[in-house]
Amino acid sequence: MATARANWKGFIKVGELSFAVALYTAASSSERIAFNTLNRSTGNRVRREFVDSETGDPVEREDQVKGYEVENGDYVVLEPDEVAAAIPDSDKTLKIEAFIPCSEIDDVYFDKPYYLAPDKMGTDAFKLLRDGMRQAKVAALAQTVLFRRVRTVLIRPHGQGLIGTTLNFDYEVRSSNQAFDDMPDTKIQGEMLDLAKHIIKTKAGSFDAKAFDDRYEAAVAELVKAKLEGRTLPKKKAPAPSKPSDLLQALRESAGKASGGTKRASSKPEAAVAPGKPKRSSRSKRAA
Repeated sequence: MATARANWKGFIKVGELSFAVALYTAASSSERIAFNTLNRSTGNRVRREFVDSETGDPVEREDQVKGYEVENGDYVVLEPDEVAAAIPDSDKTLKIEAFIPCSEIDDVYFDKPYYLAPDKMGTDAFKLLRDGMRQAKVAALAQTVLFRRVRTVLIRPHGQGLIGTTLNFDYEVRSSNQAFDDMPDTKIQGEMLDLAKHIIKTKAGSFDAKAFDDRYEAAVAELVKAKLEGRTLPKKKAPAPSKPSDLLQALRESAGKASGGTKRASSKPEAAVAPGKPKRSSRSKRAA
């Protein structure tokens, strides 16, 4: 973390104990291959321009304001200073409100993870909180102003430090009822359930993030490399459409294949990397 740039610096406060911390991005898409939009005829990059939807005239930046639509085409205009005044005041403090069992919060509320590390002074207090939560097997619920909003942050021990995950607001999480309302009320039992348990048992494994490839990223990198070298990539064959199958027969066939022994994942060839794009450095495994 010595060379990383902190997204936010402040304090963690629990009771009368307070110490400085720095917050760092834990997951980022910045290493993904990105495209620019070009003019096909000239090869030059194009730029985005805001135009009036009615007149078609360009609108300069200083003439652009925020607007909230209350009816179709009817807006409440908000000036920049009015929007800025709505941002909550921040004292740069993550105030811990409660400690809860780590499993109490549904994962659907998880938003974005950040690493929390001690900033300059306060290392002993930081370690005290980390080790205390680890031994008690609890997480901390804290609140502070992050990126213009009051956010609730779930803080958990993570390796040598802490990980703070911002939580979605309740109004942002959709109810599962709409997704599952049409689920038929059927009961699976007998041979089907036994076969399912057998398949699950034989396919038991462990999570290794490096075993899961971003196939699109690798394919685009290979495409860029091929075009630079003047090669044409072979066209892929369309996958055969899957056919509906009898559930019980499919389970029997799957169970038979699974009984043949669990195969270890073979070593994979190194994915192509687009020219000028650094390879990802290997990341340490997430602490349990």
